[in-house]
Amino acid sequence: MVSCPEDILPRLKPILEVLGKIFFCGTKPGMGQTMKLCNNLLSAANMALASEMMVMGAKAGLDPQIMVDVINVSSGANTAIRDKFPKSVMPGTFDYGFYTGLMYKDVRLCVEEGEAMGVPMPLAGAVHQMWLMANAVNGPGSDFTEITKIIEKWAGVEVRAKKK
Repeated sequence: MVSCPEDILPRLKPILEVLGKIFFCGTKPGMGQTMKLCNNLLSAANMALASEMMVMGAKAGLDPQIMVDVINVSSGANTAIRDKFPKSVMPGTFDYGFYTGLMYKDVRLCVEEGEAMGVPMPLAGAVHQMWLMANAVNGPGSDFTEITKIIEKWAGVEVRAKKK
């Protein structure tokens, strides 16, 4: 995600292509960063809400794998359910590889940017509070999938893969 004057982009491409696919977001400074913050807010919201929803399902007696299978072919599909729950939460490893402190920082920066632009973001504010709590409870060095543990503790149930 890059923003720069269009005439500079051809010179940057060889360097940036080493890092991955280039998304030219515009010519104004900060547009690439804003794009990154928007994406990360959606990821953070998906993880927080998926945690609540999966714990609710587990509390109701639903098999977490069935929940994942149904959601992944339905309108609620997202990366938290597709990747993070099956790979890190359901096995109980909580080792997806991204820190809670970094997720909290990304959400905080997005909310601050929205506020600076005068964009009302009440749902982002709720997501921000959830990650603030996860950062305080689990610690900034915890894996961000551990946000699920907070909801599990409140509900008195764990979201784990059923033993076969």
